[in-house]
This record gives sequence, C-alpha cells and structure tokens, in this order.
Amino acid sequence: MLNLQDSALFRTENYIDGQWVSGGIGHVLVHNPANGEVIAKVTDGDADDATIAVEAAARAFKTWSRMPAQQRATLIRLWYDLIMANADDLGALMTAEQGKPLAEAIGEIEYGASFIEYYAEECKRVKGATIPTIANDRRLQTYKQAVGVVGCITPWNFPSAMIARKAGPAIAAGCTVVIKPDPNTPLSALALCELADRAGIPAGVLNVVVGSDSAAIGKVLTQHPDIAKFSFTGSTAVGRVLMAQCATTVKKISLELGGNAPYIVFDDADIAEAITHCVATKFRNCGQTCVCSNRIYVQSSIAEEFITGLGEAIAALKVADGFADGATLGPLINSKAVEKMDELMADAVEKGAKVLMGGKRHELGQCFYEPTLLTNISPDMRLANEEIFGPIAAVQTFETEEEVVARANDTEFGLAAYFFTRDVGRVMRVSENLEYGIVCSNSGVFSTAVAPFGGWKQSGIGSEGGQEGIADFYATKFHSMGGIDR
Repeated sequence: MLNLQDSALFRTENYIDGQWVSGGIGHVLVHNPANGEVIAKVTDGDADDATIAVEAAARAFKTWSRMPAQQRATLIRLWYDLIMANADDLGALMTAEQGKPLAEAIGEIEYGASFIEYYAEECKRVKGATIPTIANDRRLQTYKQAVGVVGCITPWNFPSAMIARKAGPAIAAGCTVVIKPDPNTPLSALALCELADRAGIPAGVLNVVVGSDSAAIGKVLTQHPDIAKFSFTGSTAVGRVLMAQCATTVKKISLELGGNAPYIVFDDADIAEAITHCVATKFRNCGQTCVCSNRIYVQSSIAEEFITGLGEAIAALKVADGFADGATLGPLINSKAVEKMDELMADAVEKGAKVLMGGKRHELGQCFYEPTLLTNISPDMRLANEEIFGPIAAVQTFETEEEVVARANDTEFGLAAYFFTRDVGRVMRVSENLEYGIVCSNSGVFSTAVAPFGGWKQSGIGSEGGQEGIADFYATKFHSMGGIDR
C-alpha cells in the first residue's frame, strides 16, 4: 500500500453513475515499472460495463447540459481546488504506477489541473450570435449547445493530464463523459473521480471504466448511438481503427496521435540553451511523450560542439526509481518498451550508427534503459523514421535551411517541431514552412491550457487547449425565426 496522506484516493473499482462498482471480468494487476511489484488489483471492466456507463452518462446529460454555466463552473472549480490540494498524493500514485520521477509527476498533476481551472472559467464565455437579418419579418440566431455524451480513451504516459485535457472542457461545455484509461495506469484516473465526487459533480457526469479488453470497450465508445463525440490520445495505428469505427455512426472525433518531432539547431543558435532544451524535450518522461525530440538535426559547423555538450548534459541525468531523491529519469513503462529500445539500437548499430554513450539496458534492471546518444545516423535506420518513445537521442547533421526543412517535413506525422536560431527572418520562414500543428522556436516548452495542442497530417484531428479545446464539445444550432412583425 502506498503511503498516502489521504488513503481514500487509492481506488480500485470502476466509477459509474456516481458509484464504485466491480468489473465484469475480474481484475487487472497494476505493476510499478521500477521494480515489478504489484501495487494494486483493479477492477477489470468489459463492454457491458462500458455500456452501462454510457447509459448513465446519457441520463445525466439531460440535467447537466441544462445547468447554468455559472453553476457548472463552480463545481468544476472546486474539483480543481481539490486536485491541487492533493497534488502530492496524486503525484505519488502516478509515480508508483507509471514510473516518472515524483517531481515530474506532481508537475503533471498541476499541468492537468490548469486545464480544469481554465475551462471552468471559459465555459461562461461561450456565446452564440445574432446575425443581421435578410428580411424584416425574420430574425437569425445561432446557439452553442453541448454535443452530448463523450467517449474518451486516454494513454499511460500522461495518466492524469490527458484526462484533464479531455474531461475538463467536455463537462464545462455541459457534456458528460465516459473514460477508458490505460490499464497500466488506472489509479490516477480513479483518484480524479474520487475528487470529482467530493466536489459535488453529479452522478453520471464523469465515468471511468478500467478494462483489459480495449477492443471491446473501444467499440462501445466509438459505436454506441448515445455517444456523440469521441476523443482519443494514442498511436496513429490505433487512431485509424477507432476513426473508422466512429464513421459507422458519424460521430464528432478528436484524435491526438503519434509524432516524429524534429529538433533543429542552426549555426547561429544559442548552443547552450539549445542543449538544455534538447535534454528536456528528449528525456522528459524517459522519452515517452508524443512531442519528444525524435530527430535531432544540427548544422554541421556546430555539430561537434553541440554533441559534446549534449553528452555532458545526458551524463548528468540521474536514472533511478521515481521516488528516489534527485531522480531525473525513471523506468520505461514495461518490458515491451525496453525490447523496442533494443530493436532500434540493434538496427541502428548494424547500419553504422556510432554509440557515444548508453545503448543498452540499465544495471538497475526491470524496465530501466541507459540514456543513449548516437551519431552517424542514416535515413534507412528505424529510429530516423519511427517514433522512438524512449531515452535514445540520435543526432543527424545538415548543411542548409532548405535541406533541413525538407527533411523535417518528410514524414507522415505533423505534431510538434522545434528549432533554434537567433535570425528573426529565419524564425518566421522556418515556422511557416514546417508542416506541424505546433512549432516551437528557441524553446522546448510550449504546452499550456490557454493555447491549442494538436497535429497535422496523421498526427491527429482537432485540438486540446485554448478556445479550440472547448469548441468541439459544442454543436452550433442556427435558429431562423419568421413571422416577426415590425
């Protein structure tokens, strides 16, 4: 049992219609990836549980959607306050089930909560419009109305923030939600439900179904007639399948899918700053984010200096259990993720990559992998084309701006891109020419509740964050009123 200040946040049953209920097919074992220990035995829900949750959400929608925005905002703001008050415990739960260092986990709690706070305020500002009439006996108006029940599937790499980014704007808009968290990391999702219940958010508004049969539950959330919108964060391959399933009932969808982020360093960049941000973007969450630096491009004239500095910064990382003092790099999520690192390394080395540091499993064992630095990368290597999702930094060189922009765009993905330069003209040109939904110049930090997060091409559809993040939870209704006497 984890040493929590509030042990009631440790929930192991599904949360459906305001009740804690057992699942239909037994239990899921939740492991600490740092040591392999079983930390929880959580209810394993099935398609029937998901259906019951959707039906509960549909009933709750009838009253929740009609509640004045100010009242919804008050309840959601209280949920935010409770999350922040319990950030330490929520972070500990996340570190135990996901592995990221405790400070990083608490940072995620605060980041996710910021979306709940933002949309509690933003829902009071969503307005329809009065349209200039086309005839004296008519009046034209538009309304914004909550779209309905929202089905969500969230990933293990950000088990709290991804729920907050979806559920926050959804319930603020007046929708109700059914969430399937990843079975590797269900404790964070269930703890958020406990706090939502304490905040007074009515039964059926927020529902969580944990389940190992992802395909069956996914079909309910994508094809049930009472689901009006579906939101998914995960791989592009799975996103394509879910998108096709949503097409059978023509649902609104939001997809935040895979990335293959370029990280470009031009010869006029602040090299020290570029190195600092490169380490942060590459090794955050042990490289397990969709916006991690994936393809690192450095202009050849500064490559030696950059690689030397990057190696020194990587060497300073502390690989440890996420609860250890000073830990900066935790374990990968499971053994399958470690096996992928081995496969990528074997392929790269076979094709001529030079290993400057790391390149193998860490002596800590379990799911730990050494932070790795590679050079001499060729385009035929898997890690030059695939999303790495681990602590491997692979540096390539380039000669010209035109060349590197073309190489950066040569991918089916288009989520996030980074570049460093002190040339203002280049800042404008490169930001406009990169084919990505998010472009970050001279910084590796960009995600915020007040701005949209979403990709181009096969990295997704729609955005989370900002005004765009709540807009898709509304349907626009046009009202044409006739018979108006002057």
